[in-house]
Amino acid sequence: MSLIVQKFGGTSVANTGRLQNVADIVTSTYKAGNQVVVVVSAQGDTTDDFIAKAAELNERPSKREMDVLLSAGEQISMALLAMAIQKLGYPVISLTGWQAGIETDINYSEARIRKVTAERIRSELDRNRIVIVAGFQGINKQDDITTLGRGGSDTTAVAIAASLGADLCQIYTDVDGVYTADPRLVPDARKLEAITYDEMLELATLGAQVLHNRSVEMAKKYNVDLEVVSSFTRNPGTKVKEGSDMEKMNVSGVARDNHCARVAIINLPDEPGVAFKVFSLLAKYKVNVDIILQSVGQKGRKSITFTIPEDKAEEVGKILRKNQENLDFEDISINTQVAKVSIVGAGMASNPGVAAMMFEALASAGINIRMISTSEIKISVLINEEDSERAVRVIHQKFFNG
Repeated sequence: MSLIVQKFGGTSVANTGRLQNVADIVTSTYKAGNQVVVVVSAQGDTTDDFIAKAAELNERPSKREMDVLLSAGEQISMALLAMAIQKLGYPVISLTGWQAGIETDINYSEARIRKVTAERIRSELDRNRIVIVAGFQGINKQDDITTLGRGGSDTTAVAIAASLGADLCQIYTDVDGVYTADPRLVPDARKLEAITYDEMLELATLGAQVLHNRSVEMAKKYNVDLEVVSSFTRNPGTKVKEGSDMEKMNVSGVARDNHCARVAIINLPDEPGVAFKVFSLLAKYKVNVDIILQSVGQKGRKSITFTIPEDKAEEVGKILRKNQENLDFEDISINTQVAKVSIVGAGMASNPGVAAMMFEALASAGINIRMISTSEIKISVLINEEDSERAVRVIHQKFFNG
């Protein structure tokens, strides 16, 4: 008998027919002799609908009250799925995040899980029940409801799997695995049988939307075996695990992120401590910075260019202009019409020439590179947003069909 955690996203539970499909998947796993814990997201566009309803009453509601409101979406899903499973004649119970023992910090809307006290889940499993848990939510030390932010249900599932020592954590989505590129952009993209935690983490961070990076980080830390599968096709999915027993591919995937912005701080003093001033200021406001490029100093001045999430562009502009005198720069330039395209592969470090192949593909397509960032298992380039789809296709063609 195995202990399996299964997570179903919003599209998988979007309506009655899909809930019945999920109930069949869950009960089939249970009938096979396994203990089953299920984590669910809110149905379809429920979260967006709640946000719109809140805006009709208050344009700037408190994050605490928004968490109370948004957590209701997952509770609807868990109750409906429990009813569907009851209808099939199986023992089942639904639990909210706090009933399941998910304790978080006090950061409303983007809380982090501090620990999972899974006694209630274990007790229900010992009674041979299927346990359904509302994802995306927990409770803080003030006994307030908190939500976990983007990808919160994935994170909930992995955290529960880690706490219970589950044999497998399955993430059910509307795709049947991890592909070498987004199949909507590249029709001949290939499904991967397996991928390492590090590769999956890079792909998730770089724009691949199959798994959220926080859940992959947690899975790696606690050695939780993940599998990405489709709730619609029921085909074998993609295993995410440690790579020691896996053949390392030069490139495992191509990812695109159209939600980034390029910031250039022009004519800063060319002296020690300037970069520290800039990036410590941004860190104070919790701004994540990615690719960084510093120009060669001339006449005692230099420029620093970096990328940030697009939704932080306006805020960063205000922060920098407010601190212009202290930082002593001439001007700033912010461009949101850019995209980051990346290749990821655990085998890059031992295979020279990968970067040259990527750059050759872009050059042949007439696509200009604005910035470059590399690590042992990834190469990212910043390009014009209008070129991003074409860039993904030509890079994928070079590495997988060349």
